[in-house]
Amino acid sequence: MFRSANRLYGAIIAAGTCLVSTQAWAEAQPWGTYLQPADTQVAEDIHTFGALTFWIVGIITLFVLGLLVYVVVRFNAKANPVPSKTSHNTMIEVVWTIAPIMILLIIAVPSFRLLYEELVIPDAKMTIKVTANKWYWNYEYPEQGDISFDSYMLKDEERTDPVKQPRLLAVDSPLVLPVGEVIRIQVTATDVIHSFAMQPFGVKIDAIPGRLNESWFKIENAGTFYGQCSELCGQNHAFMPIEIRAVTADQFAKWTEAAKTDLNAAKALLAQFDDENAKAPTTVAAN
Repeated sequence: MFRSANRLYGAIIAAGTCLVSTQAWAEAQPWGTYLQPADTQVAEDIHTFGALTFWIVGIITLFVLGLLVYVVVRFNAKANPVPSKTSHNTMIEVVWTIAPIMILLIIAVPSFRLLYEELVIPDAKMTIKVTANKWYWNYEYPEQGDISFDSYMLKDEERTDPVKQPRLLAVDSPLVLPVGEVIRIQVTATDVIHSFAMQPFGVKIDAIPGRLNESWFKIENAGTFYGQCSELCGQNHAFMPIEIRAVTADQFAKWTEAAKTDLNAAKALLAQFDDENAKAPTTVAAN
């Protein structure tokens, strides 16, 4: 029920913004009131769980508000000049003990299911190692010929296209990944604690010096996705974005071949991939 409602909500948003490019879905929007649209099954399940808890909390809030209004009107000094001397009510005590237990059980079942889905990594097709530094990211592709590069945020004077290079989000070397494959991500840091957070994928994992944390995701649509460091890590914490380019399997193979010998040539291929993917029919995840 709640997953269907969440899909309907996403469909309404998608229909209302059908003239917006696919890339616009990959970043936070001004005056946005909801999470960024999901592009993985895990992220969609997070949205569904959020919708479930929202309705539970909303119903409880309205119920408590109704009780407060009733008590104020029914038991004020004018309407009830002789106060009741009732000290307890067994039925009420039983209800307000059992009801919270039932509500917590309703929340706990999908919560544990979601935790299992996030923490248990299925058979991964590839592994990416992410190393956080003050204040940039290093990406390694150990299974694609030991490709490795650093990723820095573009400064204002380095941005050539304000639309395709959003301020404080675009980087000089994005992380390029294929769609439709289970990707294991291993995260660590060299200095202080950082956090690799990519909301459209439902991933937020701490980068801790001396420790290797793991997570996973499976991207559903080609496009550009933006995230950020989500752990206060010092002076330039706000200038440590994450940019992921999701491409098709064939495009990823071309990119890795070029990146093995010339990273600049591989970056030049991304513009070509953007044009190819823009001409192909696309769908918005979380519909």
